[in-house]
Amino acid sequence: MKLERTSMVYGTLVLTCTSVCSQAVGFVYRIFLSRLIGAEVMGLYQLIMPVYSVLMALTAVGLTVAVSNLSSEFHAKGNGAAVAQVLRRCLGLFLALITLAAGVVVLGYDPISVYLLGDARTQMGLLLLLPCAALTGVENLHKHFFYGGGCIRPPAAVELCEQFIRTGAVLGLLAVFLPQNPERTVGLIVAGMIVCEVFSASTLLLLARRRLNAWGGGMGAPLPRRELDRRIAAIALPVAATSLLGNLMASANTVLIPQRLVHAGAEVSQAMSAFGVLCGMTAPMLSLPTAFIGAMGLVLVPKLAHASALGQRALVQRRIQRAMQAASMTMFPAMALLAVLGPDIGRLLFREETVGAYMLPLAAGTLLSCWQAVLSGSLSGVGRQKDAAWNAICSGAVQLGCTYLLMGLPGVGLGGYVAGFVVSSALGTLLNWRSIRRCAGVEARIFLWFAAPGLAALLMGACVDLLYRVLRGSGAGLLPAAGVCTIFGLLINGAALQAQGVRLSPRSR
Repeated sequence: MKLERTSMVYGTLVLTCTSVCSQAVGFVYRIFLSRLIGAEVMGLYQLIMPVYSVLMALTAVGLTVAVSNLSSEFHAKGNGAAVAQVLRRCLGLFLALITLAAGVVVLGYDPISVYLLGDARTQMGLLLLLPCAALTGVENLHKHFFYGGGCIRPPAAVELCEQFIRTGAVLGLLAVFLPQNPERTVGLIVAGMIVCEVFSASTLLLLARRRLNAWGGGMGAPLPRRELDRRIAAIALPVAATSLLGNLMASANTVLIPQRLVHAGAEVSQAMSAFGVLCGMTAPMLSLPTAFIGAMGLVLVPKLAHASALGQRALVQRRIQRAMQAASMTMFPAMALLAVLGPDIGRLLFREETVGAYMLPLAAGTLLSCWQAVLSGSLSGVGRQKDAAWNAICSGAVQLGCTYLLMGLPGVGLGGYVAGFVVSSALGTLLNWRSIRRCAGVEARIFLWFAAPGLAALLMGACVDLLYRVLRGSGAGLLPAAGVCTIFGLLINGAALQAQGVRLSPRSR
């Protein structure tokens, strides 16, 4: 079947292929990174990333959604002048916001590192994050300009190149300058990130200018300044507020993990190492299959905005239903494979015995979080950002509460975080589903979304587990056995879906 280049399936496939390659490169990067710096320094690096997330939420996230939605709307109406106007205005707003935020961090980096992050060794990395965040914001605004216009390949190619450049820059700097103390090591990692962001931001800026000329950047009527600001604010403010509150809670949750482990009786270095293994090794393994979900979300939001702008309610419903089905068909088998094979593969790659701990419940939480993400993107696409915001806040509050209350109990440890992850993801999914059903009238397809893929994945997991034990018991190597089991499992999963009458072929729209 030949897919149209403007179709949702085509865009999702292109971004999925790019994301899978990018995730694979990033995963290899993390393997070498963890071996070079160790679990404790990995924990320090993960500790500064919440600041990065908060900066992006405060300055860029809402504006990127505004660029994507409004570019899609004005592109559909043939108003190239308004598209260019939206991009310029959002860039100006972002640069003003990031300048103010950077000033606050520069003035308060010492108390931020000591009192908020809980470790003074994060100071150098914290300061170097500021230019990195500024470049990332410029990059993301231009990426979403392309997504809004249905042009997928330029940002996809740049993203893939970015991964290779980051891998080479970070590992190269570490190879040249190590050994260093933990603070300088974290600084070297962030410096390598800046190198790749310079490439991405400058490349996408040039490509966007060319694309605007091709689309007719001067054609159409620009919007009055007040109306433009009102349209941007209506989209960006709810998304930014949601993202900021969500990231603040996620950041507090991240900072609390090592602190609550210490409160429960662990040594500081032991707690930081456990935190590094969980967030720097186990979580990236589980996030590999989510490349498809992220790619689909980037395409889904502007497509839903386009259909909503044209009043095509039936098309909106159909696209949301297919997105949920695609997420289930992808994530159920992926999580089943990781639950069985992930612990042994993680121990081999990262050389850490605890990488596979909590793999099964974390896989279940990851599946739920993917459903939550698809439904949240759907709400943004149909203009219900406030609903998505409130639901994300409720979900994040549950996660934060579980981390604080459960992890401080003796003998619970990281299990408290895992329990909170599963419960909060389930709550977020239910709240988003209630919202999207009310505003878009989408009907649940229990069999296609849950029953059929769940039963197929359960059968696949049981067969793979048995086959893996037999192969390992007969002397087969870990990676060859895992490869055979993966191929066998996917065949079993596909056969089980076909036996239940589920069609696996995509449609072009």
